[in-house]
Amino acid sequence: MLTSSNRLLRLLSLLQTRRHWAGTELAAALAIHPRTLRRDIDKLRELGYPIHASSGVAGGYAFRAGHALPPLLLDDDEALAVALTLRTAATGTIGGIEETALRALVKLEQAMPQRLRRRVDALRSAIVPVPREGAAVDATLLATLAAACRDQMRIGFDYTDGKGLASTRLVEPQGLAHTGYRWYLVAWDPARDDWRTFRIDRIAGAPKIGAHFAPRPPPEGGDLRAYVSRAVNMAPHPEPARVILHAPRAVMAARIPPGAGQIEPLDAARCLLQCPVHSLDALVYWLMALGVEFEVLAPAALRDRLRLAAERLARSLERMPAPEAGG
Repeated sequence: MLTSSNRLLRLLSLLQTRRHWAGTELAAALAIHPRTLRRDIDKLRELGYPIHASSGVAGGYAFRAGHALPPLLLDDDEALAVALTLRTAATGTIGGIEETALRALVKLEQAMPQRLRRRVDALRSAIVPVPREGAAVDATLLATLAAACRDQMRIGFDYTDGKGLASTRLVEPQGLAHTGYRWYLVAWDPARDDWRTFRIDRIAGAPKIGAHFAPRPPPEGGDLRAYVSRAVNMAPHPEPARVILHAPRAVMAARIPPGAGQIEPLDAARCLLQCPVHSLDALVYWLMALGVEFEVLAPAALRDRLRLAAERLARSLERMPAPEAGG
């Protein structure tokens, strides 16, 4: 049997894992009588936790937002995830929240038990940050766009596309997606009668919030990240690269981020990579760095660049001194 204080902590933790709990189900999870559960709910309310009770067939308890932020209970894995996320935010991936993220991280690590601090330190030393492409996005802009998506409000903003053309857009926002390199907004564009993706770092100024709109089925069945990855990879390139990789798709999918290209299985030992060509030299380096055999199907310019690289490598090897006997 849990003590009263431990039972309250357990109850609070359970309430924060779901939007709604049936009273009988919650009491059973705690192995207590429903009357005891009601008393414990009242105690949590006295401590300032906003817990809403409803009656009837679908009655139960729900943790609601209140006027002030109460303490949150995190298990070990949740605390580690939050700590690592705050460290990432403090490095400037999202502009405008670096100092706030750092303050929150200090508070969290001060409250952590020693066992968790050791795990955080181990992860911090093992994870090497990789410089990201593109500018950091503004946290206030992200929050404004996310709220418009949630509340189904039209938004207008000034936008500059990849060709440098400026325009003013009025769209119905669906959601935000991060590809591993950049943030994107997915929205229905009534002027083009189609879904569009917008790089958030190309939005100028503060968006203007408009009227409500009726929601429509999202693209890709709601998998916005997959939709953005496909849309970005089909951006205006004359001929995307098509490369057969001599490795199973599962192996390559674990090494190639979704935003970098599409991977389709060919058989148990090979897969087909399709990706945009931003730079031939960069793609040559990337393919060599994968460490697997490959065949370039297209474009022809990529095959030519690989031949030049191979010839340059062969000349460099010829200039290298021969290994000494017995070396």
